[in-house]
Amino acid sequence: MKETGKLDYLELPAAHGTLDSMKAFYSAAFSWSFTDYGPTYSAFDEGLEGGFQADSAEAPAKPLPVLYSEALDDTYDAVENAGGKIVKPIFSFPGGRRFHFVDPAGNELAVWGE
Repeated sequence: MKETGKLDYLELPAAHGTLDSMKAFYSAAFSWSFTDYGPTYSAFDEGLEGGFQADSAEAPAKPLPVLYSEALDDTYDAVENAGGKIVKPIFSFPGGRRFHFVDPAGNELAVWGE
């Protein structure tokens, strides 16, 4: 059930001409599926939670989508094999391990696992 004030949706930019490569990347790396709404918009439905990072060297300069993986090392390999650029290799943090990558449109995301 939707509630006022709840985070409900995340849009990531896909620079001109990168929509097909974005869909191919996320499909290959994470098995995402898409619904196209015309030639310039493709939707995904993959879940969402969130948090704030403040006053720290690790605080992102802009929003950081963070995905979950049950097999972090396998997902790391899948991201690389799909063409993602690893910008922070796997590291430990309170609660688990994660890595950061950049997708074909230049968006930085992270993947974490327990």
